[in-house]
Amino acid sequence: MFERFTKDARATVTGAVEHAGRTGAATVTGEHLLLALLDQEGGRAAFALTALGLVDRRESVEAALAEARRRGGMSRADADALADIGIDLTAVVSRIEEAHGEGALRGDGGRKCRAGRPSFSREAKKVLEKSLRVALGRGDRSIGGEHLLLALTATPGPVADALADHAATYASVERALYGNGGADGQERKAG
Repeated sequence: MFERFTKDARATVTGAVEHAGRTGAATVTGEHLLLALLDQEGGRAAFALTALGLVDRRESVEAALAEARRRGGMSRADADALADIGIDLTAVVSRIEEAHGEGALRGDGGRKCRAGRPSFSREAKKVLEKSLRVALGRGDRSIGGEHLLLALTATPGPVADALADHAATYASVERALYGNGGADGQERKAG
């Protein structure tokens, strides 16, 4: 699949590996893919992220991602499901951090990458696979950064939640990328 990636998509994946490596993470996550997209200065994804104001609000996006890591990577849907059965996720996180220290629920379990490059998490693999489906659904032969960005918005979890909190949904990203020509995105949205 990597052979289908454009130069900017390859740079995003490489950047994600670098982000993971700098933090010593055991795996590359969707968060690392988003941070690498935010680092890009050219290409359609960079244009969309700038148009949607995410580049200017990077600190806020990073804070939302850090809060999701603090909750063990649980999405808003996960927290809502727990609340439906009477479990207050905020209270659980607080109690665990009291007993085990701040950040005890972070998604990598405290593991650090030992040697070589970090592997890709299940979530990151889903995003990469979904980016292929998004590209094919649009009739594109190559996978670009824009397809990775759309896939991040369409993959349920903390990254999609953080993007949505910053008004970057599948539909809004598609409009920023393709204008009204992308308005049929709900029909094309890769599932």
